[in-house]
Amino acid sequence: IFSSYCTQIEPCRTMKFSFTSTTLLAAISLSTTHAFSVTPAFQPRTLKSTTTLYSTETDDAAAVPNYADASRYTTPHPSNNVPPHIAALVGRGLHTQANHPIGIIRSKIQEYFASLPETYELFDAEDPIVTTTQCFDDLRLPPSHPGRSPSDTYYLDDTTLLRTHTSAHQSQHLRDGYDAFLCAGDVYRRDEIDSSHYPAFHQLEGVKLFPPISVKNADGKTGEEWMASNECSNIAANLKNVLEGLMDHLFGEGIEKRWADDYFPFTEPSFEMEIKFEGEWLEVLGCGVIHSEVLAMAERGDRRGWAFGLGLERLAMILFGIPDIRLFWTEDERFTSQFQEGKITKFEPYSKYPPVFKDIAFWLPEDFVENDFFELARGVAGDLVELIECIDEFSNKKTGKTSKCYRITYRSMDRSLTNEEVDAMQDNLRDLSADLKLEVR
Repeated sequence: IFSSYCTQIEPCRTMKFSFTSTTLLAAISLSTTHAFSVTPAFQPRTLKSTTTLYSTETDDAAAVPNYADASRYTTPHPSNNVPPHIAALVGRGLHTQANHPIGIIRSKIQEYFASLPETYELFDAEDPIVTTTQCFDDLRLPPSHPGRSPSDTYYLDDTTLLRTHTSAHQSQHLRDGYDAFLCAGDVYRRDEIDSSHYPAFHQLEGVKLFPPISVKNADGKTGEEWMASNECSNIAANLKNVLEGLMDHLFGEGIEKRWADDYFPFTEPSFEMEIKFEGEWLEVLGCGVIHSEVLAMAERGDRRGWAFGLGLERLAMILFGIPDIRLFWTEDERFTSQFQEGKITKFEPYSKYPPVFKDIAFWLPEDFVENDFFELARGVAGDLVELIECIDEFSNKKTGKTSKCYRITYRSMDRSLTNEEVDAMQDNLRDLSADLKLEVR
């Protein structure tokens, strides 16, 4: 939800995940609540397995949904905008695969929080179908927020959707009485097409509430009065201390960091962290002190705490040197064989096949949204679309119409594309553009 190469550390092997066919067989609770300090050195702790989720091999298997069942997401409801290529991605569980870059990063974050003196529950196999209340209302995202638009979000019907962030589960866990927890999982957003954006990706979020006695002097304070209090400053300082320790754990002690103020509807104050990696400042996460209204809606208005969120692909691309986000979803052994549980290894590129460029230009309707066109292209060509960029735009003063020209880069990661198959995809895209009221020029 927050707009988002390390030293080798022996992995914590007390929590096991397995993946069979398209169904995860185990995902557990991680136990670790924080004080105002971070332990200076990594100290692995035993993590007790208390919950079995995402399983079809338990006595109660019939009660556990198969998240990899695409029919759950492609319903006949008129508001459903989940295309088959998105439904086919749900349930892959990349973040729980021990030898996958996403799973390796999740495990390293998990082992860091296991080294801290408090206890965090881990939730990483929750149903990706959530309600608009969970995903938006509980987090102070109003109906007018652009993230709620069908051009940004995959809806199953008017009130249920594929989660756009792991924070969709935050309020429920708070209502259930959890004071400290991590949530990891796959999330879905309609987005632009380039090497760092993909409509399915993975997030990890952390939440910690503080004992009432430690913030008693701030009771009843909200807004500016709350943010000016010593209690708010202490929570923010603890948050930054914990997350700076996480970056040291992932990238090595001494990695240069800096903080900037930010804005999120669900935290006040809010911050973003950047690290200096190979001479370049990179944003790695967003965070903040949980907004008092969010806590009140979760029936925890008597408590205070912090939350953070980060993208696992973002960190994995940096740490492993993976240049294209599409690679995370490939099953090509030339990719998957390069990674091993607990180890950060530099990705070795294999054959890069030549790109094929095609341009398409059209007059725009007044309600044109780029994400709708990008989604149309993904539906036609899937992962064969590497990049779509606008290369020209002009307005006709006489007609009042605006035209855009997009250059589409087609490239397979596995083979050379033929002109014939690219032409067929491009012709199909031109024909389907009429569904968006685009007048192809």
